[in-house]
Parts: sequence; C-alpha cells; structure tokens
Amino acid sequence: MRKLFITLLILTSLTVTAQPFRGVWLTNVASDALSSREKIKETVDVCSRSGINTIFMVVWNKGYTMYPSEVMQKEFGIAIDPAFKGRDPLQELIEEAAKKKIAVHAWFEFGFAASYDSAGMHILQKHPSWAALNKDGKPVVKNHFHWMNAFDPQVQQFISSLVMEVVKKYKVAGVQGDDRLPAQPSEAGYDTYTIGLYKKEHNNATPPLNTKDSAWVNWRADKLTAFLRKLYTSVKAVKPTMLVTSAPSVHPWAKEEYLQDWPVWLQSGIADYVFVQLYRYNFPAYEQVLKAMVQQAGNKKDKVYPGVLLSLGDGYVAKDSLLKQMVDANRKAGIKGEVFFYYEGLKKQKAFFEQRYK
Repeated sequence: MRKLFITLLILTSLTVTAQPFRGVWLTNVASDALSSREKIKETVDVCSRSGINTIFMVVWNKGYTMYPSEVMQKEFGIAIDPAFKGRDPLQELIEEAAKKKIAVHAWFEFGFAASYDSAGMHILQKHPSWAALNKDGKPVVKNHFHWMNAFDPQVQQFISSLVMEVVKKYKVAGVQGDDRLPAQPSEAGYDTYTIGLYKKEHNNATPPLNTKDSAWVNWRADKLTAFLRKLYTSVKAVKPTMLVTSAPSVHPWAKEEYLQDWPVWLQSGIADYVFVQLYRYNFPAYEQVLKAMVQQAGNKKDKVYPGVLLSLGDGYVAKDSLLKQMVDANRKAGIKGEVFFYYEGLKKQKAFFEQRYK
C-alpha cells in the first residue's frame, strides 16, 4: 500500500510539473521585493500578471539564510539575514504564491561560496579550515567570492543540512543550486584533505599544478557530481515529489572554470531539470549557446531550459526586440519555456510579458 501511495504521489507531481517552466529568479540584491509582506504580495501579483508560473527565491547568500534557520543559529548564532529578523520571507512567499497557483523553489544562490567581499566572512572567520585553497596555499577568491572547500566532508555536510532543512520544513516545489552549487573554482583543490584524497586514489601521486589539467579537472568534477548524487538521493528519500534542479553556467566553460559537469548530472538523473544560464546581450551570441545547450542535453532535451538575462542591478534591461528573438528561438528549438534573471525586469518590461506570456 505504501509503495502504491508513493507511486501516486510521483505521478501527481509529474502531472503538475508537466507545465512548461515560465520562471523568474527572485533575489534580495538590487531589489526590495522581499523587504516586507506587502512587497511580497506585490511581487506575486506582478509575476502572476506577467504569466510567471514558477518563482525561484533566494534562500542562501552572503553567509545568511532568508528563512529562520536552526542550522545557522546553532553554528553561527545568526538564524536569518539581519535584514529579515523577526520575519520568514520564504514562508510568506509560499503562502502568497499559493493564492495565485505559482510554484516556489528554494534557490541556494551562494552554494559553496561563503561570502562576497566581506559580506559573509563570519563563516570562514569561525571555520578557517573550511576555506578552499589554491596551489600557493592561499584561500581561493574568484570574482570577489570567497570559497569554502566543496570537497571537505564538513563543508558538504553544512551545505546539505541547509538544503535538507528547507526540504523538511517548507512546502516548496523544489530546491535549486546554481553556478556555485555544486561548484568549485578550478583553482581550488590544494588543501590538505583534497590532496590526501587524490594521493590515496593515485598511488600517492600529488595533484598537477596545472589547474586546467584535464584529468585533474575530471577528478574534481566527479567529486562534485558524487556530492550532488548524494544530496539528490537525500531529498528524494524525504520528499519523493520534490524537484532537485540546477542553474549552472554554459558547458564546457562551467566545467573548466567551476568543475560543473551538468550534462553528466542530466544524463545520470541526479538533476530533475537544468536551467542553463544563457546570459547574453545580443541574439547571435544567445542563439549560439542555445544550440550548444540543446546538443549537450541530447535525449534529455525536455529537461533543460534556458536561463535568459532580462535585467541587471546596474540598470541593464533587455529590449523588447531581443526578448522576442530569444523566446522565439527557444520555441523553434522545441523548448516551451525559460527562466528570467531577474524579477525587477518584469516591471520594466511589463508590456512584453503581459502580451507574450498571457
């Protein structure tokens, strides 16, 4: 009877999620969308009018969670981002989105990145041994992000505990990692633990100093794939119908720079959907990466969706003509939806979404 019940749950989930994703990423950076319950109501209304059916809400960045976390309280004495103290933005969004039949996914934006510049440095200040190290033995900082060691079992357990906390406590439709989960700059991997693990598996040989050595890249990428497989299994064991998705960068750049081998994740069935960040400012460039994504997905094409650059906090907003070209190209490629970065652009391109997505 229990097996039948679980089967029915899975079939029900598949029926619900068969609708193409028309999503948007919702962040607390360069946006006040999460600043109050009223703002969240407004945000959901804008999404609904824009034809959005899925909101990917940030729940982890700059060393903080956007929900009251027992894990963070116990480990660092800070249950939630101080900007949201006394509130639970994740629960508020779930409740408001449900009224409009919009799914909410918890987006663990920073993944294995502890901080951006100084924001979030409390993590590595308390646990300096958690830092990823480069071949010079120095902490890995790339594009202002300070990285934790994604190969360290303690770090993996910490990140997994955050994900599983959300899975168990909240009625979200899914959990998502992006270009930082699972990920690690290819400059990393020269800490004592990772070197020891490599030597154990390579007859005591030390890792290459060439950070882009193909075998060394593959070995580390495989370790991240193993982490994702374990996390995927853990999520499904608790909630079989919950989606586990990823929003990585384009391949093979993502693997070369951040050890993310998402085509393998897709083919291995350890990512239910992959939303590739096809962030480009002109159509020829977008068309090129779209074609590559479709080819790389192979027989899993129905499990990949483009991430489309809609706007940025610096004032950039994609023009109507470019948005139309990109969406049309997606449909021509047989892809029936996309996810936009990020929410603020919906308000600036109101006419496009209300006409095209309704």
